[in-house]
Amino acid sequence: MADTIRVILVDDHNLVRMGLKAYFSSLPDIQVVGEAGTGEEAVRLAADLAPDVVLMDLIMPGMDGVEATRQVKKVSPHTQVIVVTSYHEDEHIFPAIRAGALSYVLKDIDPDDLAEAVRRAHAGEAVLNPRVAVRLVKELHGQREEKVNAFSELTGREMDVLRQIAAGKSNREIAEALVISEKTVKTHITNILTKLHLSDRTQAAVFAWHEGIVRRDQT
Repeated sequence: MADTIRVILVDDHNLVRMGLKAYFSSLPDIQVVGEAGTGEEAVRLAADLAPDVVLMDLIMPGMDGVEATRQVKKVSPHTQVIVVTSYHEDEHIFPAIRAGALSYVLKDIDPDDLAEAVRRAHAGEAVLNPRVAVRLVKELHGQREEKVNAFSELTGREMDVLRQIAAGKSNREIAEALVISEKTVKTHITNILTKLHLSDRTQAAVFAWHEGIVRRDQT
């Protein structure tokens, strides 16, 4: 049917995907067009299939759900992402929303409510678990109880590169120190700037100093 909502399921547990697919198969307006067990698979499928909605797990081996969400939105901008997870802490919620997720629900959601979340996402409307909504409201009011780790989205290697940047090292010096190529260093720097929403390496160095991952007297 022309108005069928095309969905990709992303979860590293096959049983979860099987259950969701079985449930959605009973609905006339929602069609599962793909399944992925990793973030990398999710991005490839989104690029190939351009689904209307992706149901995204957060904690997966390799590329996690936050980065997968960011990449899915790049390769298929019209695709809406619904995070479906067991985690409702700030360090999971805010990176996912910043990465482009429209909705954030927990895995204890009723199946009918999840289907409705899919329909609403297709219409461009967000659905938030009540606990998540409270945290977002507190954030908007400047009352968040827990401070989000500003670097939670960076990989260990990206953190190493950021420390080198803060120490004033050139790309060549960073490559020599970390025993990687200059091309790889440039890729890491691009990822760091994108994830931290910074425009250049000077801002990255200042940000690192401000957040205390390296002191100026160590540079």
